[in-house]
Amino acid sequence: MIINTKEDVLKATEELNVKFIRLQFTDIQGGVKDVEIPVTQIQKALDTGISFDGSSVEGFVRIDESDMVLRPDVRSFAILPLNSKKGIVARMICDVYMPDGTPFEGDPRYVLKKVMKEAHEMGYTFNVGPELEFFLFEKDENGNSTTKPHDYGRYFEFAPTDLAEDIRRDIVLTLTDLDFDIEASHHEVAFGQHEIDFKYGDALTTADNVVTFKYVTRAIAKINGLHATFMPKPIFGENGSGMHVNLSLSKDGNNAFYDPDGKMELSDIAFHFIGGLLKHVNGITAISNPLVNSYKRLVPGYEAPVYIAWSGANRSSLIRIPSARKKSTRVELRSPDPSCNPYLTFAALLAAGLDGIKNKIDPADLYTEENIFELTACGRDDRGIETLPGTLLEASNHLEKDELLRNALGEHLHNNLLRYAKAEWDDYRIQVHDWEIKRYLNAV
Repeated sequence: MIINTKEDVLKATEELNVKFIRLQFTDIQGGVKDVEIPVTQIQKALDTGISFDGSSVEGFVRIDESDMVLRPDVRSFAILPLNSKKGIVARMICDVYMPDGTPFEGDPRYVLKKVMKEAHEMGYTFNVGPELEFFLFEKDENGNSTTKPHDYGRYFEFAPTDLAEDIRRDIVLTLTDLDFDIEASHHEVAFGQHEIDFKYGDALTTADNVVTFKYVTRAIAKINGLHATFMPKPIFGENGSGMHVNLSLSKDGNNAFYDPDGKMELSDIAFHFIGGLLKHVNGITAISNPLVNSYKRLVPGYEAPVYIAWSGANRSSLIRIPSARKKSTRVELRSPDPSCNPYLTFAALLAAGLDGIKNKIDPADLYTEENIFELTACGRDDRGIETLPGTLLEASNHLEKDELLRNALGEHLHNNLLRYAKAEWDDYRIQVHDWEIKRYLNAV
């Protein structure tokens, strides 16, 4: 059923006998929030929106200016396959507004739409294809989550070693019911680790889909007595979970990164977009890798790229260009992880790429086809290859200094992201961890 208007929503709720509507949005950390309304309130929601207390949402507003309004995007209307016995439930993803009708500048969805509008004014549509990895863990006898993997399969393994084949199929079927175009599903490298890929789309639709994907995956895991986590590095010594993102621009219906006569069959637009990403990636990392735990994944030796360079098919580079060309020409950034807020991450990536295009930033000096993991520190220095920030604090310091990202995010979000990152780091810094107890308690 195609939904494009308010009338389409009203017709769908009646024909499908919908009883409740979940109005969803995200906080600055990417956490999904929702307000459930009975279907009797759907006309009000569509006409004027539904009010809520914004002061109770992390990073939104202060208590003295708490009134905010959710306005649903009718195109996001979908029936949730995981319905309760109380009646059919639909959901709509919402934009957040102030009571005077102006968009809330701290709404992550608004920030992405703002940067996409800038790209549109330059003639571009920004497309994103994410690859989300996640772990399935057992629960203990009390129903609490553990870090015991559900299976002990490895990359591309299948049953009986891969115990999650049917669970992944349930996730895929549920996502398909929600109009996802699933491209692949498989076991990943680590014990209990999996990946499901869906087709690329414009950045806003894709960000909405990332949020929905995580919700569905957790829900299906719960039904099967398991816990699904998108934590970047839950197990020491095993590969962490990433969210590689495939990026491209289209213009007049054509892939703007493809040039059959260009070097590597890439256009100048593609080279400059890469240049912008490399210039701003240190600050972007605070957004695309927002947890203290994110930096336990971003270390050499576990397939996570940490070296600021780009290449063709070389997977040791931060950015690589997959071999497909023509309509499939794209740039793959390999550092983001699935704990990020997809709206803010895509907005930051697009802003950086557009900066590269506007200022014709040349990334040629950072091109390599060598396996960077095998280079010595001196070898990397000779080639001018630096590393990504090693901690959330270091990344947030780069974000604080990046004026382009400050302008793209807006003061409100930029300041709140920094506040959260530094508070998270301080809380981590003062903890006494098990590693310290084991190492020092009897040694000093």
